[in-house]
Amino acid sequence: MERILRIVLDSIIEGIIIVDKDARVIYVNKNAQRLLGLPSDIIGKKVDEVVKNTRLHIVVRTGLPEIDQVQHTENAVIITSRIPIRDENGNIIGAVAVFRDITSLRKLAEEITNLKEIEAQLKAIIDSTNDAISVADEKGIVRLVNKAYTKITGYSPEEVVGKPATVDIAEGESIHLLIAKIRQPIYNARLKVGPAKKDVIVNATPLFVKGVFKGSVAVVHDVSEILKLTNELEEVKRLIRHMRAQYTFDDIIGESRLIQIAKEQAKKVAQTPATVLLRGESGTGKELFAHAIHNSSPRKNKPFVSVNCAAIPETILEAELFGYEGGSFTGALQEGKKGLVEEADGGTLFLDEVGKLPLSLQPKLLRFIESKEFVPVGGRSVKKVDVRIIAATNLDLEKMMRNGDFLPDLYFRLNVFPIYLPSLKDRKEDIPKIAIHIVKKLNQQYGRMVEGISPAVIKYIVSRHWSGNVRELENFIGRVMINMGPEERYIEPKHIPEFSTEKPEIVESENRQDKIGPLKDMVEEYERQIIINALKQSGGDKMKAAKILDISVRTLYYKMERYGIEE
Repeated sequence: MERILRIVLDSIIEGIIIVDKDARVIYVNKNAQRLLGLPSDIIGKKVDEVVKNTRLHIVVRTGLPEIDQVQHTENAVIITSRIPIRDENGNIIGAVAVFRDITSLRKLAEEITNLKEIEAQLKAIIDSTNDAISVADEKGIVRLVNKAYTKITGYSPEEVVGKPATVDIAEGESIHLLIAKIRQPIYNARLKVGPAKKDVIVNATPLFVKGVFKGSVAVVHDVSEILKLTNELEEVKRLIRHMRAQYTFDDIIGESRLIQIAKEQAKKVAQTPATVLLRGESGTGKELFAHAIHNSSPRKNKPFVSVNCAAIPETILEAELFGYEGGSFTGALQEGKKGLVEEADGGTLFLDEVGKLPLSLQPKLLRFIESKEFVPVGGRSVKKVDVRIIAATNLDLEKMMRNGDFLPDLYFRLNVFPIYLPSLKDRKEDIPKIAIHIVKKLNQQYGRMVEGISPAVIKYIVSRHWSGNVRELENFIGRVMINMGPEERYIEPKHIPEFSTEKPEIVESENRQDKIGPLKDMVEEYERQIIINALKQSGGDKMKAAKILDISVRTLYYKMERYGIEE
């Protein structure tokens, strides 16, 4: 069995070196000897004495793996991974290095004379690797991407090929365009890519054919999972998120009149220090708007602190918001603790679910909003900070105020500039674009390559009532994508179990193979017909028709005017 194992290891294209717990070589295969120019008598010797630039002895000592490291040797450029070997008790008993030669790939790229003529061949090569690869020409136009690229960025080849290399970048500078200027390799560049703004590290090299620059090749590594392992333990335990704002107004999808009004209001108030109250149903994007307002304000480079008033236990909410002096209560840190209000100094404090704020804490928050001053729990000295307040709620604060559950003075302090965010039922024309955006986002999260949604399914989701709005729609699309096969590219009616029972008329339409046109026109025509049917059913009564459609009368009149529906 040992002889067979050695034959197998000697026949693979990767080089392999194995050391024991003392970092002495116990095995080296033929490809490792060839790639590194090693003699055959290194067995039993210290690996760092016989292999140049090795780090196996360090891996044995630290127990930390080193994955996909680029290493330059005398004869080749290799990518190596070094992994500690442990016994059943977790003790380190050695380490193994597995590496492969990538010199041939670079030579192949340098010999390309016409990227279009051999695109199919090159794509077949790079699709076989798990690394995300993109190729651009000398002008920085994307010419080729592989399957792994789609999994990381969420963009299909059709969405990026033939476009400038900036198309997939959410934050940062295009490495392809930079190489086109400097004609030098770039390693370990940090960027954010795709709709989900996924964090990646990019290594890229220029392509030269007979000394002439022809473009560049970039290898993209997903590091978003690593970045999630930051110092957030205390925030996770207490369900508090203290962060920098991630989103801008460009991330708010929709062209409907109501969402455009909300965006314009938010853009205007962002330039002022005025307190903002975001109103709307659950899932309408209140937190997204809070991020965007902060990022469009003069405070965008200052802290953005988000507090969910409903998630933090009432017993510790005051201490979390305003901090406390050392020894103020049982379990308090001796040195005290800075509160979230103070951490937001100079920036923005986002009070989500402000309607759930305990009545006992409302007077202290009111005093802080009025004076920007507060006293930490157990403290005596007054602290003053400069904080912009953005609050959000889906509750009826006016009713709560009348019932004595919300202080009138606090209501009026928060309601300086209210912005009402429309629900999906009031902007159905935005649903197709939102759905496609969600698909791209979930492609990155789930490692899928879904390219679109069939017209029948678009009609289905437009006709449904989403009480949880965008959040519910995203959950629905996520479930559908999980149910899809790994090679399926379009969401079809067959992927939705309840489709045939809830919307038989849409299935009929699909079976009749109705004429398919531009998606926007189809959705609008479908919505127009629904409104006409509702008016017929109500005998022309606008109030009844609006109730049937579950929209406001104002929205009904707007849509009748838009679609040319006469009374």
